[in-house]
Amino acid sequence: MKVTVHRKAHFNAAHRLYRKDWPFEKNEEVFGKCNNPQYHGHNYELIASVTGEIDQETGFVMDVKILKDLIKSEVEDAFDHKNLNEQVPEFENLNPTAENIAVVIWNKLKPKLKEDHQLEITLYETPRNFVTYKGE
Repeated sequence: MKVTVHRKAHFNAAHRLYRKDWPFEKNEEVFGKCNNPQYHGHNYELIASVTGEIDQETGFVMDVKILKDLIKSEVEDAFDHKNLNEQVPEFENLNPTAENIAVVIWNKLKPKLKEDHQLEITLYETPRNFVTYKGE
């Protein structure tokens, strides 16, 4: 019997969407306002969902306190109130789009979970714009 547990989290971060190898005009055409050289910020909402079998001893898929602590150490401490382009190593050569941020978060959390747990990351960049990543 598989069940999914969810944990919501929040972080604020700045970023700029652009490609270093493109001229400013092309970046402006593709990324619009998000290409602002002075950066812009978002109040990101994260939902980490873990699916697995219920442990017969504990009744948990996983202890949500453990998930909370993983999100705090791997995501909130790493991203909150940071400039993603300049202060987060994962984005040194990776455009910090919502899609890429979700994949980076998945890659940071998945190795910390039991091998048979499935992970889904839902990341809200705005209340109306969000992405979901479940792994490859």
